[in-house]
Amino acid sequence: MNIDDALKDAMAIEGAIGVAVADYESGMSLGLLGGGQQLDLEIAAAANTEVVRAKIRALAALSIDDVIEDILITLGTQYHLIRPLTRSNGSLFLYLALDRSRANLALARHSLKRIEAALDV
Repeated sequence: MNIDDALKDAMAIEGAIGVAVADYESGMSLGLLGGGQQLDLEIAAAANTEVVRAKIRALAALSIDDVIEDILITLGTQYHLIRPLTRSNGSLFLYLALDRSRANLALARHSLKRIEAALDV
C-alpha cells in the first residue's frame, strides 16, 4: 500500500477528521488528507513531531529498551493518535485525528495497526 492509499484507508475510520504521514526528524509531511477548518493538518503534523521526539528522549533517559506502539492524546472533543512506522526503518509516523463523539478508539487503533502493516514506504 502506498501513502495515498494509506491516507484514504485512515480517513475511512469512523470519526476521522484528518490524517498525515510525517517525518519526526525533519518535521515534514509526506502526505495529508482531511483536516480543514477543524484542524490544520500541516501544523498538527509538524507540531506532533515534537511529541514523538520527546517520547523517544524520555524512553532513552529512563533506559527503557522498547518501541513506541502508539501515542494517544485525548482532548475534550477529539482523539489524536500517533503511530510510529516501525517497518519503515526510519523516522516516519502516522497521525490520525478523530472526532471523539463518533470514534471508537479501540477500532481506530486496530485500523492504524493494520494500515501500518500494509504501508510500503
